[in-house]
Amino acid sequence: MITYTAKIFLGISIFFGTLFGLWACGAASERPVQSHEETEGEKHTLKVLAYNIHHANPPSRPGFIDIPAIARVITESGAELVALQEVDVHTERSGKDLHQAKALAEETGMHYYFFKSIDHQGGEYGNAILSKYPIEESQGYPLPYEEGTEPRAVIVVTVSLPGGERIKFASTHLDFSSDSNALMQARKITEIFEDERLPVIMAGDFNTTPGSETINHLDQHFTRTCRADCPPTIPVVNPRRTIDFIMFSPQDYFQVKTHHTIEETYASDHLPVYAELER
Repeated sequence: MITYTAKIFLGISIFFGTLFGLWACGAASERPVQSHEETEGEKHTLKVLAYNIHHANPPSRPGFIDIPAIARVITESGAELVALQEVDVHTERSGKDLHQAKALAEETGMHYYFFKSIDHQGGEYGNAILSKYPIEESQGYPLPYEEGTEPRAVIVVTVSLPGGERIKFASTHLDFSSDSNALMQARKITEIFEDERLPVIMAGDFNTTPGSETINHLDQHFTRTCRADCPPTIPVVNPRRTIDFIMFSPQDYFQVKTHHTIEETYASDHLPVYAELER
């Protein structure tokens, strides 16, 4: 049997409990709620690096291979996608046991893909890609070349960015011996991506400057992260020529947040090119 005093205590408890519940509901209704549209509309920044690594041989130290120096540049840049050129795999000059792309991936904690342009000194020499994100697909494409010149290639990977968006990322190194050769290779690259439905970011050493037929052709298909007064990329001391670029397609798919060279003069004979792309 409930006593009279217990009934009074129970009633008071119910009254104040109800009052607190109403207050809590009202307070909750006043809290700001982030809408689904705001979440979807949030912008993301992608950090990209183009780097001709000179087979990890610092120009000031002939014959010396310094993988940690190249890895340090990449790590300190914070890049999520890295296009590398002049990469050695099991060559005599760099070490028969050294796979430079794999070693750089291990030192930077990234995924990698390598594709040879040529056989060289008992091993292979070509382009590589490092990616913070797992590589879903990869493909290398040999490029056409004039007789007597060095074969070149473009390599392409597919990655999924945070949020699930899939993109293609490419690394290439065009010929330096003649404008006609570089232009032929650039035309092949645009042909490869002609029917591509995913966004494409391409970076590398194009061995020619803005205003050349090669760059003019690529500008019709890609948007460069720097279009005017671009900082020179070679040589590393008192650089005079701009030949390393980052570009993307479709036009205006990304907004260029920043573009600059990294003033690192020891590790390679090219300055790394860094860009942040906002989507």
